[in-house]
Parts: sequence; structure tokens; C-alpha cells
Amino acid sequence: MSGPPPADAATPILPAPDPDPFYSAPPDLAAHHNGDILRVRQVDVGRYGPANGWQILFRSSNSQGAPIAAMTTLMVPLMPAAHRPLMSYQAMINSLGLECAPSHELLRGTVQEAPALTAMLLRGWAVAVPDHLGPESEYGAARLGGQIVLDGIRAAEALPQAGLGGSPIGLAGYSGGAMATAWADALAPTYAPDLRIAGVAAGGIPANMIDMARGLGVAPHPLFGLGFAAAIGLERAYPQQVPLSSQLNPQGVALRNEMANMCTQQIIDVGANKDAQQLSTTTDPLMSPSARAVLAENSLEYYPGAPTAPTFVWQGGADVLVPVGAVDRTVAHWCRAGDRVDYARLPGLDHGPAGVIGLPQAIAYMEGRFDGAAPPSNC
Repeated sequence: MSGPPPADAATPILPAPDPDPFYSAPPDLAAHHNGDILRVRQVDVGRYGPANGWQILFRSSNSQGAPIAAMTTLMVPLMPAAHRPLMSYQAMINSLGLECAPSHELLRGTVQEAPALTAMLLRGWAVAVPDHLGPESEYGAARLGGQIVLDGIRAAEALPQAGLGGSPIGLAGYSGGAMATAWADALAPTYAPDLRIAGVAAGGIPANMIDMARGLGVAPHPLFGLGFAAAIGLERAYPQQVPLSSQLNPQGVALRNEMANMCTQQIIDVGANKDAQQLSTTTDPLMSPSARAVLAENSLEYYPGAPTAPTFVWQGGADVLVPVGAVDRTVAHWCRAGDRVDYARLPGLDHGPAGVIGLPQAIAYMEGRFDGAAPPSNC
């Protein structure tokens, strides 16, 4: 999937539109409430286990509060169960192209967390996997992801044929998926107090976007592409506050255009070992006052609210991608606010291994919450 770059290089570059009309917003979108179902279709999810599957287009809100049409894919085991748990699992979609969204990856069988989804379904849990970057793939707009997650759960609960109206709710995700998961956790008390969230598990949380921008952009870095992609996504979400494109030199505009519809590995490959100064006409295009304000707005560490649901956080102690101190400080804030947090620091592990090692612990933690066991806390 590819689309032409904008005629004006200073205009934010949006992803190529999804060719499937199912994803398009209905004309009466604004008349609906957040979480309202706009459209639904049944899909085959049998590769993940014996389950029925639906894709649900629902109403949510973007970073400016305007209505958007968002998507979640819901899988419900065939085995009958009363009040079965509903797990919203946020995939690691560090991408800019709409074809990279979980709703597409799931049906192609290319979603990298497939074993985890199967493990959850085999436990009898319903699993919802939202496209939490939104209809314009606004990677980096973390708060938006939290809103989409919560509204996607509302939509899943409202689908009559799924039978999830009285289900206990869980949230889980790692890395980019944890960014949306943890924001949903923190926003839930005010954005979605109607949801009965039994527990949350989030690992490798990018809790401070300013620190990440500095870490990935100041000097050449093998993962620079992820930082640059997040800047492109934030410009899509906040075109006035993050005027990235107007600050790029020709090399930067060319890389932006090349990345506009890419998935994670492509983004990493084409951006490897570059830095912001190579691509921009300023020292650092994300350090202007308005851009810093947007980064702060999407940094969980600076959000004054806190979750009320029991939460498991896991973090590699030697993580070179996610600033560990920001996770420490976020957990400390949540503990001071009275949340019951079980924080697992995995010594010596970098970002990738920590995700693999911690996920079984996360599933076990969520089993305890769904079974009604007292939540552990090491606050």
C-alpha cells in the first residue's frame, strides 16, 4: 500500500487510505457516542483457536476530541461460559501504514503476538485486539491509544452476539502496546468509569516521550527510525503543534515520504543509524516549545491521574530503548495515589528479552484477577 506524498513538503504526510470501505466513517459519525458500534462483520479467526470472530467499527475521539471511526477485532471462544473474561490486548504496532494495523495482521496470520492470543483464548477468555493507532496510524499519540482501547472495550461489550455484557475486563500489552494499555489504565477512572476493569498488565512502557526523543534522535542510533516514525505520527495527530515537515531538509522529506506507509521492521531498517540533525534544518525538530508540550501530553509520567485497577508492570532492568527511570517514577506516582501495583524489574534484560520473559507472568497475573484473588502489590 502506498500513496503519493503531499504536494507541499511542509504538509503532514498521511497514510494511504484503507481500500476496504468497511473502515470508512459513516456520515453520521458525530451523532454517535464514544464506544457506539458503527458497523460489524464476522471474520475467520480459527487460526488462533476455536473461536468466533468479529471486526467492529466504533466511535472514538482523536487527540483533539473530534469524533473518529476506530476498529477492534473481537475473538470469543466457542466453549460456552457465563461472564467470561474480556481481555483487550494491545499489539506492538510501531508503524505508520494502515496495512500494518492488527485488524489486517490478524487475518493475514502475521501478528507477532499470536501465541499469546491463543494462550488467552484457550483459557476461555474473549480477546479484543484494537487498532489503537487510530484511522490515520498516529504512532506516538499515546493518549489517543488509551482512548481507543477503552472505547473498543465498550463496543465489544455492546455486541449482542458476543455475550460479554457482564464480563470482567482486563488489559495487557508490551512496548508500543503497553503505551496504549497503560494510558487506558490511567484514563479509565475519568474517561470510562463505566468499565469494570479487574486488572491490567503492561510491560516495557514508553512512559516519557521527551526522554525517548532525546535517546533516539540526538546521535546516530540503530533504532532512530522508530523515533522518526513517532514524530511523523505525532505530526499527524497535532499538525499545528508539531510542524515536523516544515523543519525537514530534502533528505528528511525523502525519508518521511519513504516511511509514510511502512510497518515496524521496514521503519527500523531505513532509519538505522541516522539522527535528527542529518534530516532537519534545526538542531532538533521535536524540542520546540509546542512540540515538547505535545510530547509531555503523551508522556504517562506527567499525567496527574492514576489507575484504580490492580496493575502488573514488568520492565527490563537493562532496557536501552525505554528509559527505565521514567517507568520507576510512574509506578511510584501510581503507588502514592493508592493503586495496587506489582512491579517486576527484570535485572539484566534488554527490551526484547524482557517482553518474552515477562509475558507468561502477565498472563498468570491476569488469571488471578479474573479468579478474584487478592491482587499482590509491592508499592
